[in-house]
Amino acid sequence: MKTIYFIFLMAAASLLAFAEPVRASEMDDRIEASARESYVFKTFLQGDDIKIRSQDGVVTMTGIVSEESRRGLASETVAGLPEVRSVDNRLAVKGAAPTPNSDAWLREKVRATLLFHRSVGAVTTGVEVKDGIVTLRGEAANQARKELTTEYARDVEGVKNVENKMTLTNAPETTMERVFGKIDDASITAQVKMALLFHRSTSALHTKVETREGVVTMYGNASSNAEKELVNKLVNDINGVERVNNRMAIGK
Repeated sequence: MKTIYFIFLMAAASLLAFAEPVRASEMDDRIEASARESYVFKTFLQGDDIKIRSQDGVVTMTGIVSEESRRGLASETVAGLPEVRSVDNRLAVKGAAPTPNSDAWLREKVRATLLFHRSVGAVTTGVEVKDGIVTLRGEAANQARKELTTEYARDVEGVKNVENKMTLTNAPETTMERVFGKIDDASITAQVKMALLFHRSTSALHTKVETREGVVTMYGNASSNAEKELVNKLVNDINGVERVNNRMAIGK
């Protein structure tokens, strides 16, 4: 009887040992597929050479991206995926990284900032920078969008002034949601984090961002109600955001 019981235990242990790697493999496959199918990877990072490998929820990213901001965006997106335990970002940036606050550095930050916001036509907006002065070209659906594009560009750290030479088309407004459909939560979280980092008005804030079904919940501290409201304004305009639940504390 003891012998039979021992054999049963050994068989059960063997089955568990076999089943666990299978479950882990399925989880890793889900993580890798979710990253590749995310809104961020299919839009902002589609031209970059990024390889994603997950092992027991630990994700390693290798390859080359065209800009430093894309390296951070990829990392934030993958980190926000379900079942991901940690991210080892080994992505290299093509060419020499621009010097902080140089014209090339500012152009990269302005372009990235505009891409995250649904109320500006960032895809068709040309960005030029010389001596810290940003020139915007392209088309805007209306005057409100043109002015908001100027506001967002001016709020990037290091920008001295903005000259907006965009022309008005009076065409129907097109958002990323209309083009790509529902945007996944990991992509929304990544965009929110990067946008708050790039805007000089919010770059110093230490915020925790969570997204569920497009509803973004913010935690952290704000120095005033005005600063908290600014966060609401910026985050509400991020691609995919349905609603903002701002739980930031005031004056702590």
